Amino acid sequence: MPHTSMGTTSSTSLSPLADLAITLPKGDRIGARVCGLDPISVTPERAAAIRELVYEHKLVCFEGLDLSDDDYVSFAASLGEPQIYFQENYRHPDHPEIFVSSNLPFRGQKIGVSGTGAYWHSDCSFFEQPLSMTMITPRVLPKTERATLFMDLARAYDSLPKDLKHRLLDLRAIHEAKWRYKVQPSDVDKSLTELLAAFDELAPAVTHPVVLEHPFNARKCLYISSGFVVGLEGLPKAESDALLASLVAHQEQPKFVHTHVWRANEVTLWDNRQLNHCAGAKHERDQSTSYRIGVYDELAFDGGSTDGEGAP
Repeated sequence: MPHTSMGTTSSTSLSPLADLAITLPKGDRIGARVCGLDPISVTPERAAAIRELVYEHKLVCFEGLDLSDDDYVSFAASLGEPQIYFQENYRHPDHPEIFVSSNLPFRGQKIGVSGTGAYWHSDCSFFEQPLSMTMITPRVLPKTERATLFMDLARAYDSLPKDLKHRLLDLRAIHEAKWRYKVQPSDVDKSLTELLAAFDELAPAVTHPVVLEHPFNARKCLYISSGFVVGLEGLPKAESDALLASLVAHQEQPKFVHTHVWRANEVTLWDNRQLNHCAGAKHERDQSTSYRIGVYDELAFDGGSTDGEGAP
């Protein structure tokens, strides 16, 4: 039986995982590790237990999974609804559910985009319905160590002063992705103004609560990021800029950051409501490929509201 003494996770709720070796984090750290999972035969009961493990520990790493692309997509589909990313140039040519980050050719052709996510963000927060969870598996690991940094948004919120928590209760943050747009071959001869306007039409700015309440465990999270949040709705610009800068400086403190080192034959799944992430340092000559799948669960993204339900 997995050890389940932490938080709200119970031995009863995790009983569908009783045959697996599960290592849970200590103290206020994040990240559980699971060994022995057969990802091809995940029952609905086991899928629910896996989601609960993610909600409780924010990140779960599944060891020893050398999956084909078909099996990887099937594993994601057993946990929720896989996302098909809205920009085609990120998609795997055979599996549109797979978002590709790679600097290597595939069948002699460029595939996906290299150097993604090198800034703090929560995946697809610039949609009305952001991604609930994200899973990644490396396909080609560089010779140097590759890591992703994860920021604990629940701990960041919990450590705010009481008066500041009160001030943030009704505030909404403006999430906008156009400043992270990566130029494509089809963009040749287009002005920056044209490109930004086209992206604005494709993915217009949205707002989300600054304090997000998790729909499963009611944890409050400081749901902002320096990567996608451009302002606070309803505040004068000077006040918005100052408050946002203060909140970002608070949440980006090292004490809230966990470093996850990528390893072969592992699948890592995390909760986008409770974590921001940022790609770690890369060396220019490193060759790498990773496959990401976004997964929508069955819950409203924000437990305090049912606005914006449904995947984009």
